[in-house]
Amino acid sequence: MRLFYGLLLGLLLATCQNTSTPDSTPVEGNEVHTYQNPILAGFYPDPAITRAGDKYYLTQSTFSYFPGLPIFESSDLVNWTQVGNAMHRREQMDTDGEPITRGLFAPGISYHDGLFYVICTRIDRGGNFIVTATDPAGPWSDPVYLPEVSGIDPSLFFDGDSTYVVYNSIPPGDKPLYSGHRTIRMYALDRESLKVEGPQTLLVNGGVDLSKEPVWIEAPHIYRIDDYYYLMCAEGGTGYNHSEVIFRSTDVRGPYEPWSENPILTQRTLDPARPNPVTTAGHADMVQMPDSSWWAVFLACRPYEGNYFNIGRETFLAPVEWSDDGWPVINPDYEEVQYRYPTPMNSRIDTSLFPLNGNFTFQDDFDEDELALHYLFMRTPAEKWYSLSAGKLTLKARPETAGEMKVPSFIGHRQQHHRGSISTALEFDPASPEEKAGLLAFQNESHHYLLAKSVADGQPVVQLLRAGENGMEELASATVDPGPLRLRISFDGAEYAFSYAQADGSYKELIGGVDGKYLSTEVAGGFVGTVIGMYATASGRSSNNTAAFDWLRYTGNDAVLEPRGK
Repeated sequence: MRLFYGLLLGLLLATCQNTSTPDSTPVEGNEVHTYQNPILAGFYPDPAITRAGDKYYLTQSTFSYFPGLPIFESSDLVNWTQVGNAMHRREQMDTDGEPITRGLFAPGISYHDGLFYVICTRIDRGGNFIVTATDPAGPWSDPVYLPEVSGIDPSLFFDGDSTYVVYNSIPPGDKPLYSGHRTIRMYALDRESLKVEGPQTLLVNGGVDLSKEPVWIEAPHIYRIDDYYYLMCAEGGTGYNHSEVIFRSTDVRGPYEPWSENPILTQRTLDPARPNPVTTAGHADMVQMPDSSWWAVFLACRPYEGNYFNIGRETFLAPVEWSDDGWPVINPDYEEVQYRYPTPMNSRIDTSLFPLNGNFTFQDDFDEDELALHYLFMRTPAEKWYSLSAGKLTLKARPETAGEMKVPSFIGHRQQHHRGSISTALEFDPASPEEKAGLLAFQNESHHYLLAKSVADGQPVVQLLRAGENGMEELASATVDPGPLRLRISFDGAEYAFSYAQADGSYKELIGGVDGKYLSTEVAGGFVGTVIGMYATASGRSSNNTAAFDWLRYTGNDAVLEPRGK
């Protein structure tokens, strides 16, 4: 696969119609020692991190997308490369019939004594499980389920010869005192059999202050630092009131004392109307670097208006400092989470890596034998209905559609910017109106747009369709000549535009000003972000037809923002 890409670290905002290759020349001066937040842009929520020797490893939730639980590697916390996926074969996870926003919830990742561990929750099938690998790139083991661990957001804690599972669970006696009342619990774990042992321990009931009815205490991590065990959790729910709180104890089983200055991270107290806000910050994990500094990864959102964002919850990075009385504080020098910070240990930004944040363009010409790791399928394929050959990605036009909880012929890339475009070149000769192929902008089964080539009244057409209560609704259509077609979806916050081009001609806008809020989680619900990619369907009918895509090009052009607001 030939990829070209570049990071645009200046403040100049390119237009979303720009299809030129950006300048990838490294920026001189302080720019090479300043990193851009989010460190993973787009739908990368619920981050968890671990250190193994001189490397760091990061994973996030993927819900019902496949492969599941990406594994990223870095030597400095700011230059990341995806090396694998912890759930990478059907034997590990079969998500047929599950909504796209279910599947795999918040994972934890750990490294101990030469072995990598990922612990996670299959929310509707099986509950909590552990997979292991000696190489983070894989292969990863089949899951070992923990039936006694009833809850979500598990993580592992290694303490000498002892190992523990800590997780979110139900209130005592399964009798919540109020809506959102949860607890943090812990089991000891046998490291060899990966089975829990001994009694369950209640670590936190409700949250920092039960009398104030705190909601959704979750995402726990335990760290042993000097004389204390620190228990860090999210509180407030993964929305605008999200926060991170800290407890500590001299005994791993508690009792745990909350810090009087909690929360240690939140954005909920800030003016919602502030410019370029970062919101919903929480669900954090910490790691220490060789220079003894501590850093935290956490999820947060970048709404383009109010609480509207289409790109999902993203992975951010911020420094951690310790108070005089020994408590960690995330983002200590600012109220607002920053879009830029100095790099850890004065490391340099490597613009030669495949881009994961900032402004960039990449093009995939499909000239490798395997798909790149950043692509996603809806649920777990049972058969291979695509092929890579002669510089083309070919999809079978199968009966499955994006509106069903099945595995349609779809291969997508996360939308990572509010402003940008994604385009492709398509060769497809539809035989009936049911056969459609093109670009799908997918938020969930009931909220997606399809820009497709099809046939109507015996003539080839390009159509924009929107999922609605009564199936797919046509918003625009135009007759096109037979032969190849180029398609482009452009996005600018709350507006999307859909364009096409024939042969070597210029793009024509099929329809602009289309409602982008329809793809936001505020409207569509759920926990995922928009994924845009190549799609082919026969809409419930059998077909031997195929759609060939020559390339996929993605351009993202959000402004790069300076530090602000002490």
